[in-house]
This record gives sequence, structure tokens and C-alpha cells, in this order.
Amino acid sequence: MPITPEQRKLIDSLLRAPSQRRAFLLAALGGMAAAAHAQAPAQAATPAKVKTQARIVIAGAGAAGLTAAARLSAALEGARITLIDARKEQYYQPGFPLVGAGIKPARYAELPRTADFVPAGVELVPERVAEFDVEGRHVVTESGTRHAYDFLIVATGLQLEYSLIEGMDIRLIGQGGIGSIYAGPQAAEDTWRAMSSFADQGGRGVFLRPATEMKCAGAPLKYTFITEDYLTRRGTRNKSEVVYNSNNKVLFSVPIVSEKVRMLYHERGIAVNYERVLRAIDPGKRLATFATPDGLEQQPYDFIHIIPPMRAPEAVRNSPLPWPADKNKEWAAEGWMQVDKGTLRHMRYPNVFGLGDIAGVPKGKTAASVKWQVPVAVDHLVAQIAGRSSTALYAGYTSCPLITRLGRAMLVEFDYQNNLTPSFPGVIAPLEELWVSWVIETMALKPTYVSMLHGVA
Repeated sequence: MPITPEQRKLIDSLLRAPSQRRAFLLAALGGMAAAAHAQAPAQAATPAKVKTQARIVIAGAGAAGLTAAARLSAALEGARITLIDARKEQYYQPGFPLVGAGIKPARYAELPRTADFVPAGVELVPERVAEFDVEGRHVVTESGTRHAYDFLIVATGLQLEYSLIEGMDIRLIGQGGIGSIYAGPQAAEDTWRAMSSFADQGGRGVFLRPATEMKCAGAPLKYTFITEDYLTRRGTRNKSEVVYNSNNKVLFSVPIVSEKVRMLYHERGIAVNYERVLRAIDPGKRLATFATPDGLEQQPYDFIHIIPPMRAPEAVRNSPLPWPADKNKEWAAEGWMQVDKGTLRHMRYPNVFGLGDIAGVPKGKTAASVKWQVPVAVDHLVAQIAGRSSTALYAGYTSCPLITRLGRAMLVEFDYQNNLTPSFPGVIAPLEELWVSWVIETMALKPTYVSMLHGVA
């Protein structure tokens, strides 16, 4: 259903006026929040802190690491919690597609510095972990400093591997019709300029996703939708071709969502190639080379949105923490941690947990997943310290707000079993293109994310 002039006017006014935006969100989401609260069980009183002398090292100060630090700090008294990460800046990564779509400026994805999120009493070591000695129960930073632990939480995130695409360099983003929203806020803004120029002229747009596991697997799909919508709005769609290259035989890992996207792509004339994996680009000739079951295939482009292969950071890949090849060959090659999918506890080292993107679980490389993973892992860790057991389990909750056009989105939520798990059943239909889902994606989720980093979401 197209956006009415009244809705467009309201969107524009909301984007211009922060105070009006907040008022609108209270009105639009208040009923849904009340419904969700009515269905939720009453919360128990805050338990007393567990006293301990345990040494806890958290490797990585992204969404998962900071949230875990906040939760542990609130649950434990006397613990020595050390957070290790060299990153100074924090980014709201779910905002990268919004920046790349011209919906938000680059500064929207920028957050306060890492140090501003570190809870009182938690030590921040501004270095990267270079070595995990899980047998010796310590980690070594790049300076050679050794940090011993009783418990280890690995929340290092993942590594973007642009160099695995021949001819690709992140310095090319924004030039010659090359875009990629994953490399940071500036890269996302440069992608927007390249995509906007393409939408003005029309031509052949090429989209894809890597063959590796990846964070936010809906981003490649939503950016294809967004670009197609801009072509339509600017009157160049009829002289343009939009092609999406799937790395396997489906568009999304959840069958019902995959079919819905397939139908929408078909309705909007977006061509789909299956079993295509980007291997190389020739920026001068504007040619992309894909691996197919029948060999290499070249595709010309006027605009290409590149999403790089992703894998675990080198320090994790070179440690005993990843999945063994005889258990999961692909996850072993990419270095994802061998954790129990329900508890996030390492399957061979019970005092080690893996959270966020680094966890080798079937679903969960999203910020929304971190919100549900961290309380489970923390509960198990604290229970072990307290000499009790925990029954908390992570069921694979993953959320993908999938923008399908400007002003419309599907709020897709699901679990390990590919069941749809809507937060507002009867209020927001997960497979319908709704304006309210767009509002949640573009206006409501960032405050929730920031609250999560403080351990209160």
C-alpha cells in the first residue's frame, strides 16, 4: 500500500523535529508496549549481589561485551571484571543501512566513546587480545600483557574480509558505482551518495551476500529493496535492471520469509540469481565475477553493493575455541566458537562463554540477539559462582526489521526452529509491509540498543 500524502507529511515532520518524534513514538508504540506488558509475567525483586573474588575477562567491548560487563557488574560484588578492547569509538551498527539509504546522516550511527559505557568498577584495557590460552586460563594482549581469568567471555565480534574479494579495497567505496554499508558510518554515507547518483541515472544494479556466515543477513535484501524504490521514485526504474545474487538456493534462512521476499522481488521486477558468490571486481571495467556451480560468471554493473565475506578475528581462529572441522566444517573454517546454542557456554571449556557475532550458533548475529543471549550466559556464569544451576536458555531469537520500501517495513522475528516469534502478536503482522514497523526500525530501536549497552534493556 503506497504512503498517503498525509503520512509522508508526518514522516517529514517527525524527521525534522526530535521533540515531535518522541511524542509520536509514545503515542504510536504505547499501545503495543502496554499489550506486551500485559502478556509478560511480573518481574521478581532484584536479587542480592553474589559475593565473589572471581576474575572475569571479557574479550571485546562491542554490543555483547559492554552488555555483559553491565550485567555482571550489577549481579556480582567483589569480582574483578576486566574488559579488553582497543576500539575507542562505538557505533550503532543497525543504523548503517539507514545511513546508506539516505534516511539518516552518518552521525546517527555514532555513539559515545567505549569508555563512556564501561560500568564503575570494571577495568577497561584499551588493547586487542592477541592470544587465547584456554588451557592456561589467560589471554595475552598485543603488548604482551597477560590477563589471567577464572571465567572468560569472548565477545570479539567478527572480521570483515574485503581483501578476499580480488580487486576490492574499502577505499573504493563511494567511487565508480561501488557501495558497501558494512565498513562504517562514513562508508555507509559514501554508499548513499553512490547509490543516489545511480538512482538518478538508472542502469544495472548488482546486489549480493557472501557465502560465509554474516551479521544481519537481512541487510543485503533490504538494501536491494531500498535501491529499487529510489529508482522507481526518481523515474529511472523503466531503464534499469536490479539483480540480486543469492549465495545459495534461498533468499533467507527462514523459509516463510524467504518465500515472502521472493514474491516481493518478483512483483517489483528484481531478478534473482541463485548460487552466486562474488569472487572479484574490476573497478575500471565495472565488472563483477561470481563463482557459480558451472564456473565463473561475469556481471556488468553501474552500481554494485558489496558485502564482504565475514569470519572470526584471527586470535580466535588460531585458538582452540572454534568448532572442530569434524563437527562443523564451515564454522571451523570461519572460526566461530563452539558453544552450546542454548547456554552459550563453550562445549569443551565450561568456564568460557561466546556471545554475539563470534558465537557459532545457527542464528543470532544481530544486536537483537545479543539482548537475549547476554542474560542467559550471565545467569549461567553467576549461578556457577554461587554454587547453583541455571535453567536459562537462549532459543535463537533473532530480529530483522526488513525495510521493503521507504515508509514500509516488515518486523521479522524468529528463532532456531524458524518459527516466527512476533513481539506484538495481533498488533504487528510480521510479514506485512507496515508503516509502524518502519517507525520502529528508523526511530525506536536505537534508544533500546543504547539502554542494552547499559544493561537495562
